[in-house]
Amino acid sequence: MNIKIKSHRNRTLSIDSNDTALYAGKLIRLDKQATVEEITNKTINQDLFEALDLLPSNFVDLLFVDPPYNLTKTFNSNSFKETSDDNYEEWLDSWMKKLIRTLKNDASIYVCCDWKSTSAVYNVLKKYFTVRNRITWEREKGRGAKTNWKNCSEDIWFATVSKDYYFNPDAVKMKRKVIAPYRDESGKPKDWEEGLDGNYRLTFPSNLWNDISIPFWSMPENTDHPTQKPEKLVAKIVLASSKQGAFILDPFLGSGTTSVVAKKLDRKFCGIELDGTYSLLAEKRLGAASKDKSIQGYSNGVFWERNTLNEQTNGNKNKKLPVTQ
Repeated sequence: MNIKIKSHRNRTLSIDSNDTALYAGKLIRLDKQATVEEITNKTINQDLFEALDLLPSNFVDLLFVDPPYNLTKTFNSNSFKETSDDNYEEWLDSWMKKLIRTLKNDASIYVCCDWKSTSAVYNVLKKYFTVRNRITWEREKGRGAKTNWKNCSEDIWFATVSKDYYFNPDAVKMKRKVIAPYRDESGKPKDWEEGLDGNYRLTFPSNLWNDISIPFWSMPENTDHPTQKPEKLVAKIVLASSKQGAFILDPFLGSGTTSVVAKKLDRKFCGIELDGTYSLLAEKRLGAASKDKSIQGYSNGVFWERNTLNEQTNGNKNKKLPVTQ
């Protein structure tokens, strides 16, 4: 039998028998009405529809949802089958309407989707909430297609329960290289800073994100989950739409990215995940987050463009840059 041995550079996380023994006891299941304290900073390993009615009311500040898209895909021991657009929208509605009572009046909601499911997500959100925006992010992965355009983007819909909601663009500024650096009449940099490592300016965020790297084998956050979202992506949402100490709920937790980012950024969290292995991965990652709170692509309070690790660590961290839109 051929045994596949990982390269020493392959940092993909997995679960072995020792991990199961260590983390299984941290998982919970709900069999009665739960209090906020009972689910705070917990992973609920349970079917969503079993857990939904047992969650507390009015406790969620930020709801982050990354449901199965309308595609046939296997998630370890479970699978999701593609269905009609109408059936998929009905399925979205079936659990979204049950989540409403968990939300505070000033809560924000983010729902991930692809081009095929984006209209269904929008239709469901507009029934219950105020839709604020649609983020499109570049998902640069895969070799392309011969009979169609390569699919390398996904959407995230942003909605709120009411007009009273928290949003902090200052927390998610992007540090970008200045390609054409303008100077004022005295020769000083205009809206940018000149440094030994290059010329940069801080910019406010837009709804088009092209600085996200999909987790891959050499990244410490990588797992075998087929639709894992990057920590950097979730960090932008957490920082923009919640304060420290806020409560974040993810009803499709997967391998735990939302909970991990919430912990690293000093938020409370709860995640619901059907699959046992992914639930264990979430707890393993949470354990690692107790020692390492770094988020790739985010340092010194700002987000960086792709492929700038050297610039992020070259000792230029303490400089304050001017802000421009």
